[in-house]
Amino acid sequence: MEPAPGPQEKYQLITRNLQEVLGEDKLMAILKERELKIYWGTATTGKPHVAYFVPMSKIADFLKAGCEVTILFADLHAYLDNMKAPWELLELRTRYYEHVIKAMLESIGVPLEKLTFVRGTDYQLSKEYTLDVYRLSSVVTQHDAKKAGAEVVKQVEHPLLSGLLYPGLQALDEEYLKVDAQFGGVDQRKIFTFAEKYLPSLGYAKRIHLMNPMVPGLTGSKMSSSEEDSKIDLLDRKEDVKKKLKKAFCEPGNVENNGVLSFIKHVLFPLKSEFVVLREEKWGGNKTYTAYEALEKDFAEQVVHPGDLKNSVEVALNKLLDPIREKFNCPELKKLSSAAYPTPSKAKPGEKGTKNSEPEDVVPSRLDIRVGKVISVEKHPDADSLYVEKIDVGEAEPRTVVSGLVHFVPKEQLQDRLVVLLCNLKPQKMRGVESQGMVLCASSVGEPRQVEPLDPPAGCCAGERVYVEGYEGGEPDEELKPKKKVFEKLQADFRVSEDCVAQWKQRNFLTKLGTVSCKSLKGGSIS
Repeated sequence: MEPAPGPQEKYQLITRNLQEVLGEDKLMAILKERELKIYWGTATTGKPHVAYFVPMSKIADFLKAGCEVTILFADLHAYLDNMKAPWELLELRTRYYEHVIKAMLESIGVPLEKLTFVRGTDYQLSKEYTLDVYRLSSVVTQHDAKKAGAEVVKQVEHPLLSGLLYPGLQALDEEYLKVDAQFGGVDQRKIFTFAEKYLPSLGYAKRIHLMNPMVPGLTGSKMSSSEEDSKIDLLDRKEDVKKKLKKAFCEPGNVENNGVLSFIKHVLFPLKSEFVVLREEKWGGNKTYTAYEALEKDFAEQVVHPGDLKNSVEVALNKLLDPIREKFNCPELKKLSSAAYPTPSKAKPGEKGTKNSEPEDVVPSRLDIRVGKVISVEKHPDADSLYVEKIDVGEAEPRTVVSGLVHFVPKEQLQDRLVVLLCNLKPQKMRGVESQGMVLCASSVGEPRQVEPLDPPAGCCAGERVYVEGYEGGEPDEELKPKKKVFEKLQADFRVSEDCVAQWKQRNFLTKLGTVSCKSLKGGSIS
C-alpha cells in the first residue's frame, strides 16, 4: 500500500499542468491541516466532447491528492447563458451530462463513490440562495457583471439580463457548496476574480481558484461544441475519429496551438504517465515517452512525424471512448441522446414562412395545467350526465367548467376537492353552458368504465402550476388552437403508472410539492 502523499506532494498533484492558481498560500495552509474541498461545474449546454477529458484528468489528480471533490451540473446556468439550453430540454440535457460525465470518469478509472454530484437547481431555487442573489445584485455594478461574463457568457448585440446574473450565481455556488476552491478553465478567470471581490461583501470567505489552460481544438483554436470540425464527440464512430484527426492542425515541428499535442499533454500523459508513439520499424519502430517535454522536443525537431502522432492519439483516444460508446449503445441512452439534442427540423423547399412549414414542437409545457379547488357543483340544467362546477384556479374569479362526471363521481366528493384543470383550451359551449377548462381524470381501460379525478399533492394551493417532469419552464400557449390538436397529440401518451402516478411518456406530472396521482386506476388512460 502506497503511503499517503504529504502536503507538498498533494500541492504538486493539485497544481500540475494548471495555467494559474489564485490563492497559493491559502491552498498550502489548508493542505497542512486537512483535505481540500473543491468543485468543478459544467453548464449543461452543448454535447460534451473529448476536451472534457482535460478537467476529468485533473479531477483524477484531485482525488489522488485526497481532495473532497464535488461536480456541479449547472442546469440553471445553461438556461441563463442566452438560453443555450431551452427550458424544455434542460432536464434532458442535465440527465445526458450526468450519464456522459460519469461514463468519462469511469473510462479513466476514477472511482465515482469518491465524488459528490449536485444539480444547480437542487439548491439555487431555495429561499436563502434567492435572497443572496438579490443581496449580490444590490452591490454589483452592471459594468462588473458584464465584464465578469465576457469570456464565458455568449455575447450578443442586445444582451439579456440573465447573462448579467450568471457570474453572481457562479460566485454564490462556492459558498453554497461549502468548498475551499473552484476549478475551471482560464476563460473563467474574470468570474473567479469577480467572486473574490464580491463574496466578502456578503460576509462570505474568498475562495481559492485553480485554472486549466484552454486546450486548442483540432483546428488550432478553442475546442468548441458549436464548431463541428474543431472537436471530437464522445460518441463519434472510430471512422469519424480517424477522419477528424486526419484533418487536425498538426504542422511538422510546430508546437504552438497544436491540439493533438495538447491532448497528449493534458489528458493522456497525466492518466498513464507515458505515451507510446506507434510507427513502422523502417521509421524507427515504437517509442515510449515517459516525459511530455521529451515528446514535444522530438516533435519540434521533426523526429516525430505528425502522421505517426495522430495515429498514436487515435489508438489511445479510442481506448478511452470505447467504454463510453458501449454504455450509450443501449436503447434508453440512445433515446435520451436524441431527445436532449434533437436534430433541427428543416422546412421543405418553398415552405418557409408558409402555412405548410414545419409545425411547432408539441411538448407538455404548452399546456396550461393548474391545481384547482372546486367551489361549487351543480347538475347541468339540460344534461343528466354533466356537472357545472365553479373552480378556483388562482384568478380573480372562479372558472365555470362542465364535466361529464355525474355517473362516476358523487357530487359531495367533488365539493371543495382539489382537482387538476387544463386551463388553455378554447372555451366551448356544452349544452348551452360555456366551459372554461377541463378537469383531468384517470379512466379504467376495461369495462365497467371507472373514472377518478386526478389528485394534486396534499397542501397544494389553487392556481399552482402542474407540469411534466423535464418540461418545467416553457411558457404555455395562451390558447390552444383546436385545428392544431396540440392537446390531443400529447394526451395520446398520457397514462397512469403502476404506482397510480399520472405520466406523459413515463415522465411524472408534478407540482412543487410532488407527484400528481389518482386513487386506484393503475395503467389507466388520462383525459
